[in-house]
Amino acid sequence: MNFLALLLGLALERMLTHLFHLREFHWLDPLFDAHLRRLRSATSGKGRRWAALALTCLLAALLVAPVALSSRALQGELLQIPYFLFAVLVLLFSLGPRDLDDEVEDYGDALQTGDATTQRSVAEELLERLPPDLPADRNKAVERAIYVQANNRIFGVVFWFLLLGPTGAWTFRVLDLLRHRAEMKAGEEVATPTMDAVRTLHGLMAWIPSRLLALGYVLAGNYEEAMASWRNGGREATLSFAAGTAEIVARVGIAASGRGALDVADAVEALDRIRGARSLVMRTLWRIWCPVIAVLTLYDWLT
Repeated sequence: MNFLALLLGLALERMLTHLFHLREFHWLDPLFDAHLRRLRSATSGKGRRWAALALTCLLAALLVAPVALSSRALQGELLQIPYFLFAVLVLLFSLGPRDLDDEVEDYGDALQTGDATTQRSVAEELLERLPPDLPADRNKAVERAIYVQANNRIFGVVFWFLLLGPTGAWTFRVLDLLRHRAEMKAGEEVATPTMDAVRTLHGLMAWIPSRLLALGYVLAGNYEEAMASWRNGGREATLSFAAGTAEIVARVGIAASGRGALDVADAVEALDRIRGARSLVMRTLWRIWCPVIAVLTLYDWLT
């Protein structure tokens, strides 16, 4: 049932691009800001990191509870049709919020036309922070962000949707929205224990899908270089959950693209590299993981 809802949800998403602004959830920003301010004032002294984790879990639980209760209430009713429609609706609003493919295309177009203003604007959305001023550094950062955002915006949602249904997808999105808000407010109202708590909870949910997505990059791209990068790079082991998750997805993705030595200071090469990253992401999602998910679902039905 969840696989059919996933297919319908992904198809509808391509047809309802004009409604993407509805899943920005800006109405949650004041709530998140108040939560971040409360954490800053309430998590001083010993145990502040655990207090921040507990309060953030409580906020996430309150936001997820309506979806969880509705999902449970609709299961088994009228041949599962209400649950199916509800699952599709939750999935549509859990993906994104912005379209990764469109943003990469906008950045590529800005590279071609030399529009530095648009480059910085799109890069800020992808990086979730102010982008580097130097074009070479900005292009490198955007390339890494494409591989990371594929997990945050798409694959992580899909993974938890298939595992736990609408509740799983919405939980991942809530934590990602909170993490995004905290990243954008970093240095203003967000203390270190608060940021650690938000990143840790998001990193815990992103840990498994990020490794599966990285495996997909290996299979869809340059296998030898990607596997060598995965085996030889142990840097993520010394990082936090969130930083380690982003590191392995970005590093393996870049190695799988087979473009590690290109000079991204050149706009033409940078454009080729960035569009190559988008192509690898789409091949991984549609040619590797979609068939795998379909086979596993069919096996579950038959057994």
